Amino acid sequence: MGKKVLITGGTGLIGQRLTQMLLTNGYEVAFLSREKSNIPSVQVFEWDIQKGYVEEGALDNLHFLVHLAGTNVGEGRWTEERKKSILESRTESIRLIARMLAEKQIKPAAFVSASGISYYGQDTGDARNTETTPAGRDFLAHVSIEWEKAANEIAALGVRTVKLRTGIVISKDGGAIPKMALPARFGAGAPLGSGKQWMSWIHLDDMCRLYIQALENESWHGAYNAVAAPPVTNEALTKAICKALNRPQWLPNVPAFALKLAFGEMAAVVLGGNYVVNERIADETGFVYRYGDLESALREELS
Repeated sequence: MGKKVLITGGTGLIGQRLTQMLLTNGYEVAFLSREKSNIPSVQVFEWDIQKGYVEEGALDNLHFLVHLAGTNVGEGRWTEERKKSILESRTESIRLIARMLAEKQIKPAAFVSASGISYYGQDTGDARNTETTPAGRDFLAHVSIEWEKAANEIAALGVRTVKLRTGIVISKDGGAIPKMALPARFGAGAPLGSGKQWMSWIHLDDMCRLYIQALENESWHGAYNAVAAPPVTNEALTKAICKALNRPQWLPNVPAFALKLAFGEMAAVVLGGNYVVNERIADETGFVYRYGDLESALREELS
């Protein structure tokens, strides 16, 4: 068997594709899941974050650890209960593993954790955000800050730790793009709010390739902006989606007040934006994007 990679949140968008790539590359893949299930070629172990339980054997022969678990930010209104779930599903989950690793004196070769470009704030206007830009102060920034602090608890065990601050993932199978493409398919594509907010994006395959690079390459450490270049405005993204679908864009912008009425505080996810630059990936690694421009990324997924 190949080296064992244990993934939290493995059934999500990134987790599923990453699993395919890892298996193709000869790795052994295991999931931590709230429910036992049969997934081809994957060993599934149960865990219960509230009870502090991880099924026996999950950490055995562990070589790499990937943390993707977390309540979906873009589904459902942000009630206080949901906000708590968004935060704790990301932080308490990995703290549980950190405790287990310490107790069992297990030290994986590397740990890669998801994070978000919302680390810089839900809306940073035209500011250029690099990995050295200070964190924001709103709810999603707080989530990303605490997410990375939790990851640091595994780093404190002497495990090489990488945090990938993820932008909008371009995929037909989930995330923001199918939701934006649906009205566009019927000729009803329209920018959201002003349409001028910056969208920093990355194709799903490149995102998963970054995870594998971060696991395999011992020079990777700390936080990286996991985005392609350059960012585009919401209006440009909408036009590119319509072009990939060969559909017109003729509707006016969806006004901000309507989005706030429909989604409440969560509307900040689509009304805000970040101009995020992949400075460390460009300057410190030899990573080459397969989808370095938006049109090719969307054409691959939507045409």
